[in-house]
Amino acid sequence: MSDSHDNLDAIRKAVKIFNKEEVDVVIHAGDLISPFTALEFRKLDPEFIAIYGNNDGEKEGLKVAYEEICILEDFKEISVEGWKFSIIHGSNQAIVDSLAKCGKYDVVIRGHTHKMEILNGETMIINPGEVCGYVSGQKTVVLLDTDDLSFEVIYI
Repeated sequence: MSDSHDNLDAIRKAVKIFNKEEVDVVIHAGDLISPFTALEFRKLDPEFIAIYGNNDGEKEGLKVAYEEICILEDFKEISVEGWKFSIIHGSNQAIVDSLAKCGKYDVVIRGHTHKMEILNGETMIINPGEVCGYVSGQKTVVLLDTDDLSFEVIYI
């Protein structure tokens, strides 16, 4: 998921979906915006991993609000079931392209554009679109199966 931009109703719906689907990990690719959003993300059953986005101006407040559920940073590398992931908000397209081409990652998860897009190449690039629905009019998240990197787009 990405770009929730304080839309509490959409965040609540996404949390319900993730809990119902019994996912193992939820990844948020930035633009959480306000510290009060942590109250909704605390209701997640799965592990929560998140990064800062370009609109996350109150970084210290977010860091404190989220400290019990995740450590916020600008970029993360994680491994899930043997797959290597990079997570970046993606406001600099050249960096996203470099991560995808460097050969170090199986999956690059990014946000920022508010446009749902999944590119299958040597490195898969997943932009889950926007949870908030403010720009595209569509509220989306992506469920990724780490058995085979198959995916499902969920409209919330």
